[in-house]
Amino acid sequence: MAITLTDTAAERVKAFLENRGKGVGLRLGVKTTGCSGMAYVLEFADEVAEEDQVFESNGVKIIVDPKSLLYLDGTELDYGKEGLNEGFRFNNPNVKDTCGCGESFTV
Repeated sequence: MAITLTDTAAERVKAFLENRGKGVGLRLGVKTTGCSGMAYVLEFADEVAEEDQVFESNGVKIIVDPKSLLYLDGTELDYGKEGLNEGFRFNNPNVKDTCGCGESFTV
C-alpha cells in the first residue's frame, strides 16, 4: 500500500506548508458526493490520528484515514498547469469511471 507525490506536487505542497507556517503534512481522503459517487478531499494536516496511515514521498508526509485508503491505494498525486488552470491531479489506479465534469469518480 502506498500513496506518492510527483516531484512537482511535493514542491508545491512544501511551498504551501511553508507559507502557512504550520502543519505536519497533507491529508488525503475521499467523501461521498457528486454524480459518480466519490470525490477527493485534500487539506493540510496539523496532527496525525492514531488510526491514520502515514506515507512519505519526496519529503512530504501524506496522511490518510483507513476508510479512504481502500479507495486511494496506489494513487500518485501530481501538480500541473494547463493554460489558465493549475492544480493537483490524482492518478488513481482504482478509478473505474469519472463523471463528465471530472469532480467525482467510482471504483
